[in-house]
Amino acid sequence: MLKKSIILSVTVVAVVAITLFGISTHRLYSKKQLSVDPKLNEISGIEYDKKGFLWAINDSGDDPKLYRLDDNGDITKEVMVANAKNIDWEDITQNDFGHFFLGDFGNNDNDRKWLTIYKIENPIDIKTESTNAEIIKFTYPEMDGKTPVKPNDRNFDLEAFVALGRHLYLFTKNRTEPFDGITNVYKVGDHAANFDAELIDSFKTCTTMEKLCWITSAALSPDRTKLALLDSTSIWLFENFKGDKFFSGDVYRIDLGLITQKEAVTFKDDNTIIFTDEKFKGIFGGNAYVIKLDEVHKKLIRKAAKPKEKIIEPN
Repeated sequence: MLKKSIILSVTVVAVVAITLFGISTHRLYSKKQLSVDPKLNEISGIEYDKKGFLWAINDSGDDPKLYRLDDNGDITKEVMVANAKNIDWEDITQNDFGHFFLGDFGNNDNDRKWLTIYKIENPIDIKTESTNAEIIKFTYPEMDGKTPVKPNDRNFDLEAFVALGRHLYLFTKNRTEPFDGITNVYKVGDHAANFDAELIDSFKTCTTMEKLCWITSAALSPDRTKLALLDSTSIWLFENFKGDKFFSGDVYRIDLGLITQKEAVTFKDDNTIIFTDEKFKGIFGGNAYVIKLDEVHKKLIRKAAKPKEKIIEPN
């Protein structure tokens, strides 16, 4: 009798696990738009140009190149950034003028003192196969470049940034031990210079497990009213914020289903988000997915605080 009970319990657990896996797989793959060209096997950043073409970059190990993709995910053009290196390219963003910014700021071991951002013209305006970049350098004042960062302070890796006004906003990839789930926001200028990154805010995603909760890409909507932060399971959506106080407004979480190595996110328009994941052992990933904000379920995490009413003293 005990043996039958154990077998039944194991069977039930297996059925539940398979069902949940099927649901999470469907939740992700129902959003699939295209398979990405195999040459972009470590796709780490995506952005649309002024004509609506999608551009992508690879992580470390590739040449300092941008790749234009067609609607089938095939590469149709490559542009070399001649005066750049790809030490650890992690994200792309774009400002109101159409300039692209390429973030060479991956810092897995929290030991890179100076990090680089390359600023180029909008790729649609590049008529040849190469271009030169304006070079932005920055460092974290909290790091002296000599003393190893303590495990509980390892929050200087970086894979996500956006452009707003005349500044770039950097969202750290948390590698603290124990993991505290906090992404810090730093600010630097958007022009060629050496900057001390200014810490301006922070946000806690979750503390379940670092690989589920750390931030791997960021994007602002074209109208600059929505911020999306990507992790392996979710998109964190921020709305109704004031200025660059991104976390001051409404906060939503969008469940992306199956856990894959999601590395890049961007807005196609104010209502449409595109995100990608890397190929894993030839089984999962290597795709681009689409989300319509007016159709997807958004779980409200926090509403913006209501402004305090001004108290009028009686005469």
